Amino acid sequence: MSLDYQKETEPEETEETPEQVMRAVPVTPYFSYILIACLIAVFGAQVAVDSAESLLFGGIRSGLIAGFYKAAFVHGEYWRVLTGAALHGGLIHLAFNSYALYILGKLIETLSNRVHLPVIFLLSAIGGHLMSLAFVPIAPPSIGASGGIIGFLGYLTVYGFYRRKLMSNALLKNMLFNVVFIAFMGVFVIPSVDNFAHLGGLLMGAIYGIFQIPRDLYKDPRETTPLMEIIGFAALGIFLFVAVLTVLLLFQIVRL
Repeated sequence: MSLDYQKETEPEETEETPEQVMRAVPVTPYFSYILIACLIAVFGAQVAVDSAESLLFGGIRSGLIAGFYKAAFVHGEYWRVLTGAALHGGLIHLAFNSYALYILGKLIETLSNRVHLPVIFLLSAIGGHLMSLAFVPIAPPSIGASGGIIGFLGYLTVYGFYRRKLMSNALLKNMLFNVVFIAFMGVFVIPSVDNFAHLGGLLMGAIYGIFQIPRDLYKDPRETTPLMEIIGFAALGIFLFVAVLTVLLLFQIVRL
């Protein structure tokens, strides 16, 4: 897959495009790895709590303890809006979300700046759960990182639209394929999906992209400010804390 930006040229155009806008160098997606490791660690605790029989399709107990149980959330257990995003309904659910997080997260860390990744994830997970609460207030506990990951789709869609003149056709096609494939799998193939949570996550990711991605084609989208770096690392730290809290809740080491 080529990661070269290509600028659309015209015969009368003489101004050169800065090199930093022309090329996106592949990076090691460390933040994506950290988020995936958190999801795997929490799933290990789920298997221990729900029993090995729930390995493939998940169990009920972990969802009741730490899932986004809407009645409990409304009555003050607000932490569930994030702990629910750390749980998964079985190995298949975890594998698909980990795959999607890796593919889309790597794109964001390469084309933008990795500090945006955990911010998009948290905002989209929260936005997805709140939209689900608004439209489906009475439902079983919602679990899974899908809302946060679908937020990456929203962000990348805006990115591809804003920066399309500087990106190669191969990269644009690759992004489009991943967006369509992961959206199709998430909506039609993976069972028991919360489509309102997906929609909320998609909208949050897109809104974040609209405000964060520069429309100026000569501005490098990978540049960031010290304040944004602090926010990004703080968001990553928050999800690390959420993962630890979820494990402690599952083993009933702490009670909230």
